Amino acid sequence: MRVRRLHKKPAELEVTAFINLIVVLVPFLLSTAVFTKLSVLELTLPAAAAPGLKQLKAEDLQLEIVLRPDALEVGDRLGGLIQRIPTTPQGPDTQALEALMQGIKAKFPAETQASVLAEPDTPYEHIVRVMDASRTAQFPEVAVGDAPVRKRP
Repeated sequence: MRVRRLHKKPAELEVTAFINLIVVLVPFLLSTAVFTKLSVLELTLPAAAAPGLKQLKAEDLQLEIVLRPDALEVGDRLGGLIQRIPTTPQGPDTQALEALMQGIKAKFPAETQASVLAEPDTPYEHIVRVMDASRTAQFPEVAVGDAPVRKRP
């Protein structure tokens, strides 16, 4: 007697759905990975002024850079305005700011702190440019805060 054997064909693997998923998923992941850019700026907040916490000396420098729409006001919190740098049509004059801050750094080589105080409507790019200029002038500890209200005559 003859034995009949069934000839089984191997099952074909259906990968069409998986390939469709990969075709959609890979470009999406590549596009988000390429265009995502993360940058971190380390900031410290200005300390609250509390009398009696620290005895201030006359030679202490508390450098403040106030961003106004028409100028940068560089000054000492205790000593007052050092220099007013007019704003250019492109924004704050960071080259003049760097030159001034390098002169201040020459007089106070141990000082590493500066406060950047901005008015509420100041563009973010201007704040970052001023922060970068202060870091370039070797004032790496930058604090950010609100600018004092300008007194109107």
